[in-house]
Amino acid sequence: MAKVEHFEIPVDDITRASAFYTAVLDLDYEPWGDEMGMIRSRSGAGIGGDLHLRQAVSPTPTVVFTVDRIEDTIALVLANGGAQLGSIESLVATSRYAYVTDSEGNVIGLYDEQGTAD
Repeated sequence: MAKVEHFEIPVDDITRASAFYTAVLDLDYEPWGDEMGMIRSRSGAGIGGDLHLRQAVSPTPTVVFTVDRIEDTIALVLANGGAQLGSIESLVATSRYAYVTDSEGNVIGLYDEQGTAD
């Protein structure tokens, strides 16, 4: 069973965007280098997400779902009118991610904890 893991918001200027989300929505911002950072509620309620420099594969906001195994989910995506975008990538030694499109062309992210990508 899948669950919503987090959201991703692509931006053109990290400094400007982090200032916007902290001022407008009163979120905490934790930089992760010069190209991305995490935003989350100060109370810890709800899900958090990241701001990252805009990329071609995911130029619009994306919802990421945790799944049991990315390969199995991609097979279901393909069988139900979606498409895989790029390859399965390692996030850290214990987790991976991939992007797919749904049947309507929306980009969604997939995340699992199956170890490194092959």
